[in-house]
Amino acid sequence: MSDFWFYFKIGLEHVLDYKAYDHVLFLIVLTVPYVFKDWRRVLLMVTLFTVGHMTSMILAVYGVVSVDRGIIEFLIPVTIFVSALYNVFTAGRGAHKDKLGVLFITALFFGLIHGLGFSSFFKSLTAHLSSKILPLLEFGLGIEAAQIIIVLVVLIFGFICQTIFRFSRRDWCLFISAVVIGMVIPMLMANYPW
Repeated sequence: MSDFWFYFKIGLEHVLDYKAYDHVLFLIVLTVPYVFKDWRRVLLMVTLFTVGHMTSMILAVYGVVSVDRGIIEFLIPVTIFVSALYNVFTAGRGAHKDKLGVLFITALFFGLIHGLGFSSFFKSLTAHLSSKILPLLEFGLGIEAAQIIIVLVVLIFGFICQTIFRFSRRDWCLFISAVVIGMVIPMLMANYPW
């Protein structure tokens, strides 16, 4: 049981680490277009992101996939930027409901990219183990729990800003997405691999 909490905690800290806030930024732009009544849709997208994240980690940890870390460190902010930009262009148009299949596939695909970013650390952490599947699953549960916490925080802030401060849903989505774009541009410039 202590091993479970060890890997679960690493998963939590992977997402909630304030120094590596790229994961949080992605979850913010994934969640900000939605409200509490959309919780099933948001939970499914976040879970698909985790599935993608864990799939690429499993493939990388077992040596099936190997991608240059510099490219991944650039692609992670690209996924955040693209998601935020999508929010800016579709805010208030109902496009998030019409394009659910595309959004679900995108969350899964972006999860694949994000998972590769942490795989080398996890590979070195579990190098002494003969079987890495159980620690990976425990880590994945920690990731999912942390993501649900962040989604709840974003939905609560959205609720407060839209009901108490009277932001329209469109303006809230535009504002938060623009802030995230402003935060991710320096990340893109710092990690540009060419």
